[in-house]
Amino acid sequence: MLVKGAHAAPLVRAPTFSNTRPSCSKQIIMIIKFLMDKKIQCSPGRSMYALSLFIVLLSHLAPATIGLTPETEALLKFKASLANADDTALSKWSDKTTPCSKGAEDENWVGVICGEGSVRGLQLEDMGLMGKIDVEALKGLPDLRSLSLMKNSFEGPLPDFNKLPGLRSLFLSDNNFSGAIPDDAFLGMKLKKLYLAFNSFKGPIPSSLSSLARLSVLSLEGNQFTGRIPEFKQEFQSFNVSKNALQGPIPAALAKTDPSSFSGNEGLCGEPLKNVCDTAAPAAPAADKAALKSSTDEVTNVSKSSGGLASAVIVAIIAGIAVLAIVGVIFVLLRRKKPSPDSIENGPQQPSDLGKKSGFRESEHGHSSPRALVGGNKKPPAEATKLSFVRDDRETFDLPDLLKASAEILGSGSFGSSYKASPPSGRAMVVKRFKQMNNVGKEEFQEHMRRLGRLRHPNVLPLVAYYYRKEEKLLITDYVPGGSLAVHLHGHRAVGKPTLDWPTRLKIVKGVAKGLAYLSKELPGVTTAHGHLKSSNVLVNESNEPVLTDYGLVPVINQENSRELMVAYKSPEYLHLSRITKKTDVWSLGILIMEILTGRFPSNFLQQGKGNAEEDIAGWVTSVPRENWAAEVLDKELVALQGGGESEMIKLLKIAVDCCEADLEKRLDLKEALERIDDIKDKDGGGGDEDFYSSYASEADIKSSRGTSDDFNFS
Repeated sequence: MLVKGAHAAPLVRAPTFSNTRPSCSKQIIMIIKFLMDKKIQCSPGRSMYALSLFIVLLSHLAPATIGLTPETEALLKFKASLANADDTALSKWSDKTTPCSKGAEDENWVGVICGEGSVRGLQLEDMGLMGKIDVEALKGLPDLRSLSLMKNSFEGPLPDFNKLPGLRSLFLSDNNFSGAIPDDAFLGMKLKKLYLAFNSFKGPIPSSLSSLARLSVLSLEGNQFTGRIPEFKQEFQSFNVSKNALQGPIPAALAKTDPSSFSGNEGLCGEPLKNVCDTAAPAAPAADKAALKSSTDEVTNVSKSSGGLASAVIVAIIAGIAVLAIVGVIFVLLRRKKPSPDSIENGPQQPSDLGKKSGFRESEHGHSSPRALVGGNKKPPAEATKLSFVRDDRETFDLPDLLKASAEILGSGSFGSSYKASPPSGRAMVVKRFKQMNNVGKEEFQEHMRRLGRLRHPNVLPLVAYYYRKEEKLLITDYVPGGSLAVHLHGHRAVGKPTLDWPTRLKIVKGVAKGLAYLSKELPGVTTAHGHLKSSNVLVNESNEPVLTDYGLVPVINQENSRELMVAYKSPEYLHLSRITKKTDVWSLGILIMEILTGRFPSNFLQQGKGNAEEDIAGWVTSVPRENWAAEVLDKELVALQGGGESEMIKLLKIAVDCCEADLEKRLDLKEALERIDDIKDKDGGGGDEDFYSSYASEADIKSSRGTSDDFNFS
């Protein structure tokens, strides 16, 4: 561009900038310096011309500065650290655009996952990437929650990902990482999912993984890890350490894990594997053996060198100690094998704890018997005491074994009492006794139980086995140690324990909705797939995941009993139309959400018969003006714990009201309710780290231009 001075001064050429442009501030200084050096003077009539010149010069900077946000610079720095980024899809990463559209979830760069206009995840899978992973550059992405570099060619030791404390999911499977991982490599992180499978890591599994309270998915298979498995306390949704060289007993917290998760480790023992750990004293470590050998050599040398009485005495003392030790070991072993009086053949048997506590009649011999369950005191045939298992991944046992197990009463519900029992397999089970099913035929009952046994969903408690007798039935399920949602909402409050926070309550609502949707899909022939949804029938595991129980019972419960006891028959459609529909579970979901948000127990659930709609929690919520919900309806302890920002809670409460609409035509269907619930965030102004990404992965799978491996699945 040429500039003409006020007094016909020689034309002056504006400064030019190379392609390697300096920063914006430096370029502005250059422009000002240029104008001052040339002493351009403008008459009043030319002032606008000079201003236009300045604007034109500034416009020259636009292409250089438009995308240089901190996130852009961080990603470009990360790209520069890779050895072959320009030969991959990352070649399209450019400073001419931003990675995310402002205030939206639109991605402008391949492999970048956005949320609210910022980078939330990097999904750079199967791109042939290699070179150094610049963790320092990634620190410039403060909202980064998920990083996947699976199926690439990265080598060397594990990078210092603990410098990214905001990460919730890290996927590094199918690379060439190697070497030992430092024991403190994961300290301070809040990972929920970690995939390191099929690399060449060696040495012990870092114990810092056991400190990650939120860790629910751990994939370490296909490496060269050695030593023992750390004492994990988490309840994993998925755990796999197969195809390594691990040794020793499996921690008790992993006893319920699928045995295939430990295959290929010949040195592992204990539950859930069939090989029992050797209870004898473990072999001395190599260092101890060396020390023992050194001590023995010293004694031998003393004996040889002195040749006197003192050396002989020393040797004799050592020999005597060894003999005493051997005798002691033999004594202990014999004592262990000695049977107790109660276990002598034909002698009295241990009393059946479950039989006593459940009210099963005992025989005249004073010990519990299954005879009372199968009719009278006559010895029952073998098939009459056999439990019917509907899952093939559980160790089987029979009714006598179950009755002999120690038992703990868990509580008494609408249908009867529940007991925690530990059969010979050692795995804790829940036995629930039903008496309100005597009108259903045996074949119909068995077919429905087999249908329930085929259900598989993380938010649905699986049926393990059942027992059929005309007068009463037993349903056997896994034991969930966390207790029911009702206890968490009301029982803990009564004894002064901390209340559930908002992210946890939202997580439970989302899990319940997903479980309901699954039941509705898998039980299409059942009018109301659950039919008895209430807080005491939602169990909460140690990871705060909800698990539905007492579902699918409408077809087998006696109608006269179900109308008195089941939640579905307290819905508006039954109160007014004497019928239930597929939207009845939606009404129950709405009531449950209100209970979770208000902290109040639905009073009409305590009543027998049809209940009283006027006392329904939904009627109370809708009677309060919406602008007063935050102050008058929401659980005050929840609001205080959250510290403000109740807009997402109010959104969820509005969904609950729409779920409880008395008019079936206006009530939400389950699919719409689930979609709206999924949109709720666990904090105002941004997606919750856990819930956002637990539901985001399936969407990411679709968006990825190269697809994802089966492991990259947040749901």
